[in-house]
Amino acid sequence: MPGSVFTPQRVAIAVTCAASLVVCCGLAWWQWQRFSSAGGTFQNLGYVLQWPLFGLFPAFVVWRIRRLEAREDAEPPEAAPEPVVTVDPVRTPARDDEDDELAAYNRYLAELNARDQR
Repeated sequence: MPGSVFTPQRVAIAVTCAASLVVCCGLAWWQWQRFSSAGGTFQNLGYVLQWPLFGLFPAFVVWRIRRLEAREDAEPPEAAPEPVVTVDPVRTPARDDEDDELAAYNRYLAELNARDQR
């Protein structure tokens, strides 16, 4: 079914994001228990705050990628500018006996040069 909301790839991504959040919240709980114990330090408290952020990071990445793709789809494609071909005064621009493959390569190099000049 084209355009389906529940594709295997999307389900796998959602499961991975959810599993990441659950595991990292479990690790945050473990660090809280360590902080609450007699030997707990403020480093453990720092980890309590860090682990949920680590768990949310995969969901943030998915959200960011989708947002960038939507922005890219919304923008009209840029028209390729005409390449600026400069003529070397020492050489003639094109000769009848010039190889077609060499001429195509030279056009490609001129295009690259024009892109670098922008």
